[in-house]
Amino acid sequence: MAKSIYQKELDELLSSLEKSGKKPSLLLHACCGPCSSYVIEYLTGFFDITILYYNPNIYPQEEYERRLAELEAFLPRFSPAVLGKVKLVKDEYLPDHFYQAVGTDREPELAREPEKGERCRRCYEFRLKRAYQYAAAHEFDYFCTTLSISPFKDAEKINVIGECLASQGSPKWLPSDFKKKSGFLRSLQLSEEYGLYRQQYCGCVFSMQRD
Repeated sequence: MAKSIYQKELDELLSSLEKSGKKPSLLLHACCGPCSSYVIEYLTGFFDITILYYNPNIYPQEEYERRLAELEAFLPRFSPAVLGKVKLVKDEYLPDHFYQAVGTDREPELAREPEKGERCRRCYEFRLKRAYQYAAAHEFDYFCTTLSISPFKDAEKINVIGECLASQGSPKWLPSDFKKKSGFLRSLQLSEEYGLYRQQYCGCVFSMQRD
């Protein structure tokens, strides 16, 4: 499916929800406060949102904790999150699970890949699997991730993984490319407005070495 279709599908779904007056539950995997900001603002009128903070890829642990603390402090200050009663679930931080999933010990060449390659695809899959499992166990209607808002993330790969997971059964995958409609720009504006800490790398030790 062409990347442009994901936004069209989302637009059609949101229009349908608006007409129906229904507000289904959405488990939104999030990597940080800045990436969450626009997505919450965009979706909270249509979904009952619970954020899942599951990011064992983040290195070092101090960075992981800083991003979590920023997200926790941001949500009570952000009116769309407050009005939408957005909830936050904090999952385990087990970095070894990330390294096993991406397989850089078995295929060391992956550690040197630029972003959007196979290592990143495996990381998307690793975190989205956990989001799907949590959403299924807690009977959410939909699941999704904020990851596609980043220019360094491949929205097509993210959506293909999400669709594949959803094919196993409920919950449904929410198609998205949150960079569209100036989503990334809006996240920058919200970050500046709320004084949010914006990290200079995606999260893992390999992306830290990007430059």
